[in-house]
Amino acid sequence: MYKVLITDKINDLAVKIVARVAQADSLPTMDEDELCKIIGEYDAILVRSQTKITKKIIDAGKKLKIIARAGVGVDNIDVNYATEKGIIVVNSPDGNTHAAAEHTIAMMMAMSRNIPAADASVKKGLWERSKFIGVEVYNKTLGIIGLGKIGSHVASVALSLGMKVVVFDPYANPEIVEKMGAKYIKHLDDFWGLCDYITIHTPKTKETASLINVNTLNRMKKGVRIINCARGGIIDENALCDAIKCGQVAQCAIDVYEDEKNVSNSPLLELNEKAILTPHLGASTDEAQINVALDVANQVAEVLSGGNATSAINIPAMKPQKLEAVKEYMDLALNIAQIASQLSKGAIKEISVAVGGRLSELDVSPLEIAILKGVLSTNMVGINYVNAPVVAKQRGIEVRTSKTNDSENSIALSIQTDEFTSFVKGALIAKDIKHIVRINNYKVSIEPKKHLLLVPHINKPNMVAKVASILGADEINISGMQVNQSANDAEKSIMIINTDSEVGNETLDKIIMIDGVDEAKYIGL
Repeated sequence: MYKVLITDKINDLAVKIVARVAQADSLPTMDEDELCKIIGEYDAILVRSQTKITKKIIDAGKKLKIIARAGVGVDNIDVNYATEKGIIVVNSPDGNTHAAAEHTIAMMMAMSRNIPAADASVKKGLWERSKFIGVEVYNKTLGIIGLGKIGSHVASVALSLGMKVVVFDPYANPEIVEKMGAKYIKHLDDFWGLCDYITIHTPKTKETASLINVNTLNRMKKGVRIINCARGGIIDENALCDAIKCGQVAQCAIDVYEDEKNVSNSPLLELNEKAILTPHLGASTDEAQINVALDVANQVAEVLSGGNATSAINIPAMKPQKLEAVKEYMDLALNIAQIASQLSKGAIKEISVAVGGRLSELDVSPLEIAILKGVLSTNMVGINYVNAPVVAKQRGIEVRTSKTNDSENSIALSIQTDEFTSFVKGALIAKDIKHIVRINNYKVSIEPKKHLLLVPHINKPNMVAKVASILGADEINISGMQVNQSANDAEKSIMIINTDSEVGNETLDKIIMIDGVDEAKYIGL
């Protein structure tokens, strides 16, 4: 039975979900050394932000199949190393969408109306109405950096408040931005000077680290107000502090920090009423905590049950929006690759794929990963959808994909080695029935079942009977068979036999000894 470790005080509902398929152990947060002592027992681990999943922990987790983060970020997980080890890393990108968006709006409104400072003043017994005159957001321009799900929700609320919204996001569709009532800004240099408020909704990457700095602050409209409920480190806190002190920036509302372990050292604390500071509360609602716990727990249960994760960080091509359109072809792509790889000889030089029919209009990157998995797993252990692209890259193997005018919804795969080129083509019949329609020079029509025996031979009488006799004598049952002539040579044919069990080397040697048989190849899927 699988074992799953749940830590960091994840909602108890996660335990109940995981317990349907595995033994679920809910334990307190542990440091690296403590976790290394026990992680070897577990097939999966669920964490929040407190537990750091390091290289050392991953090495100790010999059985780990999936690491789940109950939240959006995965900064506390060594994703690259997990990928190398073939471990799926998942998060919950949608579970706290509304919570984070609402916190952003709340911070903007609290800042605009000086609510925290006014509240503190009244509680001191003071009545300082004139001191806390605020500003309206109505008809002001809100600049949004990053129009993902949280940014989109913030935009929708801001527009309903009567704000103007401008968006910078190089990955956003300008037409969708305009359709929602916002304005798309193509270049960041053109963005800064338009905004009365700026809010950030992007992960921290090499491109976004210190995105708001001395230079960009100086390009902004004087008196701008800045909100960050996304990730610490996107704003240079010293530069922001200086900009507020000199009046370039009017106020800020910050929920995340460069160094959250030592937030007491942040220069933002010097700003008093000019800064509203909260302790990373963006996802801290009852509903969000339940949502992220349910999301990642369901993904862990699904993966351990043999299914797919819906929010895998390290399998970008397997995201639901990409996978949905081609999911019925995934097994076909895998089977084609397994067959072609087992027919190959020598070191792989090139893998070429051609897709036809409706596939030629779709993003087929998930199929490319399935093909890499099928090819590599023939001769290597531990290959899965996570590490197949990494292992292939390390070996200089890449998939070159082209699109054909073939009306058939087909996938054709060619594997070129330093000795041989194998070719396999498959298609879906009646939308959901997998068929192999070509193997090298032979046009065929077979279902790719678990055990296949391929016997190329001279086209002459009694060949089928001789092969069947050997299989029968070795107690290998034939569940299906067909014989097809070569497209290039009428004197050559191939037997394709479905068997109920594996065909061993001794049986293959006997078949190869038949006069007229070129070779015999067992294919296991």
